[in-house]
Amino acid sequence: MIEMLREYLVSLGLADRLALLVVRSVAVLAIAVIALAANWIARRFLLRVIGRFIAATRARWDDVLVRRRVFDRLAHLAPAVIVHVLTPVLLPGLREETQSLIQRVVLAYVAVIVILILDALIDVIHDVYQSLQIAREKPIKSYLQVANIALYFLGLVFVVAILMQQSPWKFLTGLGALTAVLLLVFKDAILGFVASIQIAANQMVRRGDWIAMEKYGADGDVIDISLTTVKVQNWDKTVTTIPTYALISDSFKNWRGMAESGGRRIKRAICIDMTSVRFCTPEMLAKFSRIHRLTDYIERKRTEIAEYNAQHNVDPSVAVNGRRMTNLGTFRAYVENYLRHHPRIHKNMTFMVRQLDPTPCGLPIEIYAFSNDQAWVSYESIQADIFDHVLAVVPEFDLRVFQYPSGADIQALLAR
Repeated sequence: MIEMLREYLVSLGLADRLALLVVRSVAVLAIAVIALAANWIARRFLLRVIGRFIAATRARWDDVLVRRRVFDRLAHLAPAVIVHVLTPVLLPGLREETQSLIQRVVLAYVAVIVILILDALIDVIHDVYQSLQIAREKPIKSYLQVANIALYFLGLVFVVAILMQQSPWKFLTGLGALTAVLLLVFKDAILGFVASIQIAANQMVRRGDWIAMEKYGADGDVIDISLTTVKVQNWDKTVTTIPTYALISDSFKNWRGMAESGGRRIKRAICIDMTSVRFCTPEMLAKFSRIHRLTDYIERKRTEIAEYNAQHNVDPSVAVNGRRMTNLGTFRAYVENYLRHHPRIHKNMTFMVRQLDPTPCGLPIEIYAFSNDQAWVSYESIQADIFDHVLAVVPEFDLRVFQYPSGADIQALLAR
């Protein structure tokens, strides 16, 4: 048909070369139009049929195929098939070099589309894996990124080899001389890949972990672990990016153990004015005995101290002789008993009320316990509730909380 069209144009008076040029131009235009039409048909009808089929299934992975546009990219193969089939038919008599060039370009185009399809499939694997529970413990994003890098690197080699009519293995062999340059260019990727393997194998960090890394100003939840970076959303909603290999080379704190233990530590002290510490008088003990949390403690200590003093013939007329109860010791016993009956304190973890070393700011009485709720807001509420109560009961034991003089203290002093 092409030859007949050329002869017809020649019969109209066109020169043979000009007629050939016109015929081939028309053929090229026809191939382009048919290729574009094939692409439109594939995208318009084939994708619609596939979309309806996928919508009718209950599986989720096929929905991911649509979302990641795998079939859209697959439809781009239709123009390549059209060009490959119609070129010998509509463009006969081309020189062998020209035919070879066209076929190489078509093959390179197919290779690019295949690379894009494989890239989309890697994204599909990641999305499907992320929907699994194991994804929080064993992320695979860094491995898939390595696969992406290898895919595009090898794809580029194959495309260039196709266009230059050379064996891909020759290019790969020639790249051996560029190993040092490649190591320098992909240094972060290589370090990140090695770090990702160690992190996954040792379960050092998972997505959702709360980590703190002062060097990088990170203190919050891990939201993403990739080949070269780890993203941490801080508590102020800012995002800190940390090199993945830094989690291996530097130290950081992971709060996962706290989250998995079932308790969160409360470790806070109040400073008691040491001049307010004294032995308990009978009147004070009578008052303390009426405190619900201290009744049994007072009776037990009274009996214990009386027996001790009787055994050692202690002279009770001097306060320093023998054993006596103090308001500070009684206060500590009250706080211990109060916390022991507190519904939000973890009963199976370390629990104590202790004295720390005296300081110029008074004698610290530290509460060391664990709440049974690790949620930040609940934890702070529990801690505040405990210390609200403790600070309020300090004066009931004739003790004073130490604090630096304020404006109100100075005004009261001047008013005397």
